[in-house]
Amino acid sequence: MGIDVKNTVIAANQEAQYDEKAKHLLGNKIILAHILAKTVDAFKGMNPKDIVPFIEGEPFIGTVPVEPGLTNIAENQNRQKVIGFNSENSEINEGLIKFDIVFYVHMKDGLSQIIVNVESQKEDPNIYDILNRAVFYVCRLISSQKGRDFEKTNYNDIRRVYSIWICLNTSQNSMNHVHLTNDAVIGSYHWKGKIDLLNIVLLGLTNDLPEYTETYELHRLLSTLLSKNLSINERLNILEMEYEIPTNKSIKEDISVMCNLSQAIKEDGISIGRKEGISIGIKDGIAIGKSEFIINMHKKGYTLEQISDIADKDIQEIKDIIEKTKL
Repeated sequence: MGIDVKNTVIAANQEAQYDEKAKHLLGNKIILAHILAKTVDAFKGMNPKDIVPFIEGEPFIGTVPVEPGLTNIAENQNRQKVIGFNSENSEINEGLIKFDIVFYVHMKDGLSQIIVNVESQKEDPNIYDILNRAVFYVCRLISSQKGRDFEKTNYNDIRRVYSIWICLNTSQNSMNHVHLTNDAVIGSYHWKGKIDLLNIVLLGLTNDLPEYTETYELHRLLSTLLSKNLSINERLNILEMEYEIPTNKSIKEDISVMCNLSQAIKEDGISIGRKEGISIGIKDGIAIGKSEFIINMHKKGYTLEQISDIADKDIQEIKDIIEKTKL
């Protein structure tokens, strides 16, 4: 018996809603300030509350296209050229790949700016290498500045760019800073220019909530927001008691919706498994029927995270079953 298409569509819609709420939670200025405090050198060691005023305006959340030529919008009004991030015609750009979150940050000198992009991923993708995609995004944020942040050949006006990738369901909690280096191969000639323009930060989060330590302070915060294993009250208590983040009405609503959607996705998967006559209680190992269930869920477009959550198995075990089937 095949999986009901209706259930698949419902689950996909629930996942889209979940992703949208997750972006809005991450796009909250105090959350972004916590991210900046651990990833951008100029803000390290600062209280996140003191970083919030440096974030300009409201972050662009899921509205700015990544595609070349579409990141900027330009208009001629009374002979004045107005150029900014292209978020004005979102319906025209429907279906395009868009940055999750993009925003400008004033530096402490009061003169310079940086551009920060935050992306969230449910898992380390297996159809491409995530670092390659991050390189493309950071390059787009550099090249799109021409005409917006600098004119003609004024390349010294290029803003520093940070592309920060939060990847769930990794095998360990980690953080990597990928950036340019300058190796003197022959001689010691000093080439002028900014070597710190391109910055990629990769954050890996496991399924387990880490202890509150200085090392894993940001990981615990992000896991609290994005994990599907915590209740609403558990999340709110951690935010308020450990991070002194006031949980306003908007944050509470987003967390509540995320928790409800997460539970609904899990229940839909269990229901589908029962319709196929497959037991989901797999504490005693993976039977043949359960492997078939995992493969069917994968073929129908469910993410590894969803399958792992429903089957109560580690992401790597799910990957192994899928790979063995392919072989």
